[in-house]
Amino acid sequence: MSAEYPDGETSEVNLVTAVRDTLAQELRRDESVRLLGYDMGPIGGVFRATEGLYEEFGENRVIDTPLSENGILGTAAGMAMRGQRVVPEIQFLGFFYPAFGQFMYTVSKMHERTGGGFEMPLTVRVPYGGGIKSSEYHSESTESFFVHTPGVRVVCPSTPAETKGLLAASIRSDDPVMFLEPKAVYRAGTQEVPEDDYTLPLDESRTVREGSDITVLSWGARVRHAEAAADQVDADVEILDLRTLSPLPVEDVLDSVKKTGRCVIFHEARRTLGLGAELSALINEYAIDRLQAPIKRATGYDVHFPSHQTEEAYLPDEQRAADAIEAVMSYEY
Repeated sequence: MSAEYPDGETSEVNLVTAVRDTLAQELRRDESVRLLGYDMGPIGGVFRATEGLYEEFGENRVIDTPLSENGILGTAAGMAMRGQRVVPEIQFLGFFYPAFGQFMYTVSKMHERTGGGFEMPLTVRVPYGGGIKSSEYHSESTESFFVHTPGVRVVCPSTPAETKGLLAASIRSDDPVMFLEPKAVYRAGTQEVPEDDYTLPLDESRTVREGSDITVLSWGARVRHAEAAADQVDADVEILDLRTLSPLPVEDVLDSVKKTGRCVIFHEARRTLGLGAELSALINEYAIDRLQAPIKRATGYDVHFPSHQTEEAYLPDEQRAADAIEAVMSYEY
């Protein structure tokens, strides 16, 4: 375990179980915590991330709602303004668009427009991204929409242990948080997760592995592909899991790139105006004199997320990450 995690007993769990266990932990820890969303009660949510919580904590703490994303987010915002610590669930990121009005007009702006009169302790949990061969509106990776919105933190875990610490920190934060859960890795593997309560910082990256030749920046479900790519290339690769997409861990990114002199940005979202574009601009602005090669992006394509028959061709995998690493490593001015 990293120094960030507490010592003591651990349990081997997958990512969606880490979500469920952390929600239960926070419901027990703080009476003001409330969950709400469609089908999250007796059914336990579309991915069973809230399974058993309705029975343990009751209908006033785990609130089953109608299928109305705008209503779910508006109700959550009102509850947060009345002093409750609210965790709404939207079933898929592609279903978030009906809630965009409440997100923009209320959730992101309330603290500022009231001169600090109201906090907004609200953590929106959203399964996001592709990889499960689902249908339209179920596989998008539109994190840039939220990163572009001031007043909101955007958090994206990649492992079960990260999920527990980041979700607990998000729920305890007085800022609104978009908590993006990479559903492709909900059940992709298990990890020993500390049973004791802990939180992780909401403004720092995680160094997945240290290296000296090239930096790979990634997050969410793509991190494991970055690790696989690093194993197959002839280079000493440093991988940063950004894990907090807003605020960006700027110093972590620049320190790593200044050390290695090369960078690949590897993400699932569409390339144009994806977060990789901002990261590339950031590095060019503050570390271009340290670069030994142009930055390269390995990303999704500028198309709507395809149907399940061609999903694998769309999603950037370890081979595309490895190709990008090798292209940067072999670059000559």
